[in-house]
Amino acid sequence: MEPVAVVAVPFPAQGHLNQLLHLSLQLASRGGVDVHYAAPAAQLRQARARVHGWDDKALRSVRFHDLGISTYASPPPDPAAASPFPSHLMPLWEAYTAGAPAPLAALLDKLSASYRRVVVVYDRINDFAAQEAEHQRILRENGLTNITVEDCATEEFVDYIRRTRATKEMSPPRGILTNTCRALEGEFIDVVAGNLAADGKKVFAVGPLNPLLHGNASKQGDQRQRHECLDWLDKQPPASVLYVSFGTTSSLNQRFIWVLRDADRGDIFAEDSGEISSRHAKLLRKFTQHNEGSTGLVITGWAPQLEILAHDATAAFMSHCGWNSTMESLSHGKPILAWPMHCDQPWDAELLCKYLKAGVLVRPWEKHNEVTPAKDIQEAIEEAMLSDGGVAMQQRARELGDAIRASVAAAGSSVVAQRPG
Repeated sequence: MEPVAVVAVPFPAQGHLNQLLHLSLQLASRGGVDVHYAAPAAQLRQARARVHGWDDKALRSVRFHDLGISTYASPPPDPAAASPFPSHLMPLWEAYTAGAPAPLAALLDKLSASYRRVVVVYDRINDFAAQEAEHQRILRENGLTNITVEDCATEEFVDYIRRTRATKEMSPPRGILTNTCRALEGEFIDVVAGNLAADGKKVFAVGPLNPLLHGNASKQGDQRQRHECLDWLDKQPPASVLYVSFGTTSSLNQRFIWVLRDADRGDIFAEDSGEISSRHAKLLRKFTQHNEGSTGLVITGWAPQLEILAHDATAAFMSHCGWNSTMESLSHGKPILAWPMHCDQPWDAELLCKYLKAGVLVRPWEKHNEVTPAKDIQEAIEEAMLSDGGVAMQQRARELGDAIRASVAAAGSSVVAQRPG
């Protein structure tokens, strides 16, 4: 029998797919273990299409498995919805919770017949993965979601989690994997580790999981794979560009890259309606005419976020503060203009702005139901990009970036956390 297999079971949303795929690729790159990644077909395609910092050879080192689920509605996002929570994804999540356990059980049964040990790394939301692993009596590993996600999620998501949580008593998992590092959250890691130790569990802070790119090094890479926005960035002065990962209604005078696109559907490859396509075309045409292509650049598709954040011309990142984006920005030494929307994002923004001092709050969470005035946005941008305080914040982010990168260097805290014992 082969010695060890690792099975990664992500929750089917981009931030979760991304983290576990990065982890899977890291594990596969070290050799000595077969790595399997299990998700519905559309999300497998989504994860592979959007991953950055890895080549096709690396992707071939992971074995992908389709957790076949029933068909589900895949409506577009509703910009007029009362809550910022992506309720249009609920049909996917409901279909996944109902349909994924059976194919996962079949996969684990097959693998446990071929390997001496099967380690299941599952998203904390995916309680069914723990149940199926328990049925197979194989080693289980919990992990890879923000441990506070249930506390700050919207009521809709809390209800969903309650309905999908396992009710039967199971043997405890060996521990929790977290996409963080001691340089960012050492104080909090110690608290969590102390709480888990009472139950015989461990916490493994192994982040950042995202690849760490270097400045403008991508210019030396394969030009056929290089996004056009990077050529535009090459022409900008150092630390002069604001990267915005979501659309707003305001015009910006600071140099910027703005990703203008709809939120994901359950199936991102579903055909767009003519209304959505025409809306994007109209917005892009008006915006381009207004800025004449000189001050800013608009991307309507998927942006190469890691390369943008690593680029020397990028000074800061206006972000919703999802944990992936937070880690990717800080690991490349870029401060964040925090605009949290839902789930863990308000907590991440608090950590950034009040604890790490590497961000400025654009909109306080208590005002999330209000329209943010253009003046407030302008002031936040000027504070981050032009003020003396902004210069200090940028320096703080660079220092954090150095410390985070040191975490995954030889003998760094995240590397040590991955070792046995």
